[in-house]
Amino acid sequence: MQQLNDFEKYVLLEKGTEPPFSGEYNDFFEDGIYVCKLCATPLFTSQAKFKGHCGWPSFDSAITDKVKEVPDSDGIRTEIICATCNGHLGHVFKGEGFTPKNVRHCVNSVALKFIPNNA
Repeated sequence: MQQLNDFEKYVLLEKGTEPPFSGEYNDFFEDGIYVCKLCATPLFTSQAKFKGHCGWPSFDSAITDKVKEVPDSDGIRTEIICATCNGHLGHVFKGEGFTPKNVRHCVNSVALKFIPNNA
């Protein structure tokens, strides 16, 4: 497990949310893989990332079996968590039509670490 600062703990462990358009990966489009900041499990590829215009990084698919969907405590949304450590990542929305996959994983940048393909 990685050492987290207070804000990272708030998001990953207490199910917090970073302010929209504030995260380092919101408008970031390099080739590589996004891993869980807490446990380093690979979660998303750069090929799945798209401009969701929502203020948080958007992905239309997760790496198979690495992200779990659970009912959110608000009873409306669907939370997404790391399948390995249960760290809070964000929420998933379906049926919006942004991509052919019709799915948007809306993820807090602070919950992720980017690993470039050439690393």
